[in-house]
Amino acid sequence: MNASSASNKNLARQRHGAFSRRHFLRGVGACIALPAFESLLPVKLFAADALSGNVLATTTTGAPLRTAFVYFPNGAIPAAWWPQTVGKDFPLSRTLQPLASTQNQIQVMGELELLTANSGPDGGGDHARANGSFLTGVRLKKSATDIHDGISIDQAIARQVGHLTQFPSLELTCDAGRSSGICDSGYSCAYLYNLAWSSANTPMTPEANPRQVFERLFGAGAPGERVANAQRRRQEQRSILDFIMQDATAMERRLGSRDQDKLDQYLTGVRELETRIEKAEKLGGARDPMVPTPAGVPADHGEHIALMYDIMLLAFQTDSTRVATMLLAHDGDNRSHADIGIPEGHHDLSHHQNAADKIEKVTTIDVWYVQQFAKFLDKLQATKDVDGNSFLHNTMIVYGGGNADGNRHTHVNLPILLAGGGGGTLTPGRYVKHGSQPAANLYLSIADRMGVKNLERFGDSNGRLANI
Repeated sequence: MNASSASNKNLARQRHGAFSRRHFLRGVGACIALPAFESLLPVKLFAADALSGNVLATTTTGAPLRTAFVYFPNGAIPAAWWPQTVGKDFPLSRTLQPLASTQNQIQVMGELELLTANSGPDGGGDHARANGSFLTGVRLKKSATDIHDGISIDQAIARQVGHLTQFPSLELTCDAGRSSGICDSGYSCAYLYNLAWSSANTPMTPEANPRQVFERLFGAGAPGERVANAQRRRQEQRSILDFIMQDATAMERRLGSRDQDKLDQYLTGVRELETRIEKAEKLGGARDPMVPTPAGVPADHGEHIALMYDIMLLAFQTDSTRVATMLLAHDGDNRSHADIGIPEGHHDLSHHQNAADKIEKVTTIDVWYVQQFAKFLDKLQATKDVDGNSFLHNTMIVYGGGNADGNRHTHVNLPILLAGGGGGTLTPGRYVKHGSQPAANLYLSIADRMGVKNLERFGDSNGRLANI
């Protein structure tokens, strides 16, 4: 058997396994914690060690392997973030105290850096550089209109594993984004309000409205009606696309060369939509999670974050995607946290100039963000996956930001956590100092576990992060 035939056969087996799991899960009819039914996991027949790269986004048990990247703004107070001792059984720092219930499932990643966010000859704009390059490891072009970043690690992973699920990736935000204009010292707003990038000049616009992202994932309507509604909508879309293609074919003969180029560009978009419809039909569409549709964007920031975390969990539970990003707030965010007794703006406070009262307030905000993340991890830990392990065991989640000390805009020793067990390929429950390595080295190691192939370098990486 030649290499091409072997690759095609392996891909077909992966798809068959994904279809079989999805068929079983759809039959359950609700998004519930399932017991382990190993006989219903055909992927296990050919699953191999995830680090070998033989299986995409799948654990050795045959359960889906997932990864997510969560960004919080304005760095953290270092003295309150970092634990006092390294290794296992480390004492949690003040900021990380909310993670006590899942401490054995997190790694505190010391001494990772994002040197591409340093000012260099570009001067101000550390917030844009921190935010825009956090998942790309690429030096941004300082411009409001001529945008240049790089592909983000989530999209590099999604390119190879996205065919296994209804949605290649999921992009979420709890920010009201601006898509144009200047947001930070001459940098485009695109750098601040997007984590995921599919190319150097194409951000993956995240969704802030819980209702819209929920309906995109699971369809419109009440619980129990969404699957039929989605099928009916796909049939209507296919009828419209058939009409468009017939009309375009008839028109093409009457167009000049320039107009034909325009028509080709238009039809490319039509064919992409047609491909998405075909994929939805082949994969059986999304499962109805049988929960109410969110009403919209809550006024309370904490409720908004909790809703988006819940939607990410539902997307993982229904195997709608295995790759996700969430921007809790853009770097430089100056929202008030009056609901926790801090009416001042977060960004203003982060430039505390060593004033004790301001440091205390920023620490309180840091703790609050970790509390929201801890609630999410608790739900992942309490939810059983199809192999009997927890969802947290079968997931890898990076939680961090591109600024370290917000007062000085430093980008070394970034506050980064790695949560989850990676399907048994990670060694959580530790604080590890990695010795001044690019954060991109961590991303490469995550991509390896997701089965991504031929990704030798990424961003400013100089190797893999071995001790995780």
